[in-house]
Amino acid sequence: MYRKKECVAMLLAGGQGSRLYVLTKNVAKPAVPFGGKYRIIDFPLSNCVNSGIDTVGVLTQYEPHVLNAYIGSGQTWDLDRLRGGVYVLPPYQKGKTSEWYKGTANAIYQNIQFIDDYDPEYVLILSGDHIYKMNYNKMLQQHKETGADATIAVLDVPLTEASRFGIMNCKPDGTIYEFEEKPKNPKSTLASMGIYIFSWKKLRKYLIEDEDNSKSSNDFGKDIIPAMLGNGEKLVSYRFEGYWKDVGTIESLWEANMDLLSPNSGLNLSDDSWKIYGRTTGSPPHFTAKNASVKHTLLSEGCEIAGEVSESVLFSDVKIAKGAKVEYSILMPGAVIEEGATVRYSIIAENAVIAKDAVVGGSPSDGDVDKWGVAVVAEGVRIGRGATLAAKEMADEDLPDVK
Repeated sequence: MYRKKECVAMLLAGGQGSRLYVLTKNVAKPAVPFGGKYRIIDFPLSNCVNSGIDTVGVLTQYEPHVLNAYIGSGQTWDLDRLRGGVYVLPPYQKGKTSEWYKGTANAIYQNIQFIDDYDPEYVLILSGDHIYKMNYNKMLQQHKETGADATIAVLDVPLTEASRFGIMNCKPDGTIYEFEEKPKNPKSTLASMGIYIFSWKKLRKYLIEDEDNSKSSNDFGKDIIPAMLGNGEKLVSYRFEGYWKDVGTIESLWEANMDLLSPNSGLNLSDDSWKIYGRTTGSPPHFTAKNASVKHTLLSEGCEIAGEVSESVLFSDVKIAKGAKVEYSILMPGAVIEEGATVRYSIIAENAVIAKDAVVGGSPSDGDVDKWGVAVVAEGVRIGRGATLAAKEMADEDLPDVK
């Protein structure tokens, strides 16, 4: 038996991330690079350790190899603990049967024994594909003070966007009386963030009952929360005020990276009181050539810049040759932009090469990147000399040189 923990976090990191298309062909969505030196999963892991939660189960499933290697022992986030720490929890065989995680609730159900080993009072359920900074301890304190069976973090969203979310309808004291999944005519603008705190004994009971229901989709939003509401359990909302973005689409991932360049976005990674921790590469300092031009850009270690770059986020070991031009783009680790190439409003994945005089992306005529789209080059792909990849197009294989 492990030492008792008051609260254990379970981080759902098994998503395929199909809306990120070529960027998640070989990696799980939480392992996608973000912000010049991080991966998406760094945010919930850092939030946990900053909140004083030192026992985290990371539930992986789709293409887990990069994610598993990245998490390692958890030392990066001070989660390499003798008691507690971070544990990668893939689906595994029990007896003569084995099965993939069928839904978010089933993923937790399959790991009941892991949670029971710590005998917690509370369980924090997190998603591995959101960018935000949040003190989970404040949410836990409210959960205890209100005597809730479940506390659900909510964000006030514009009414025009409310139909995209699961909406919590609440009484004036924050008690939830109704949950609507993507309602056409929302009664409220309080959107679920997919962050839950449950009293473990209560949740454990509902997980077992849900698993025994052959008609259930084994999902928290579709099954567990409605069942608890239907049985009169006390569900309370926790209002979050601050930056939060679901980076589940190409456009939202691009926007969140661009938000790092805006002083008014609310996404501040320079705050020493709430650090986001990520693995370092060990690369040398970045180098900018004599006639290079770098404007309003995040540069990481190992970058070599001889061309022009502005309004962009560059990860480690990116190379931009003389005469190349990069604007409003995200260049992931090891990307190479050769002489005379142009990259605009694009995401260039790890180790991709944009060859001499190639053109990738374009410029949104109406200024709305959601309508116009971002060009994407997949990991390791080469866009040949003089080739063109237009806005909103995606290259999943090499494009030949233009002769």
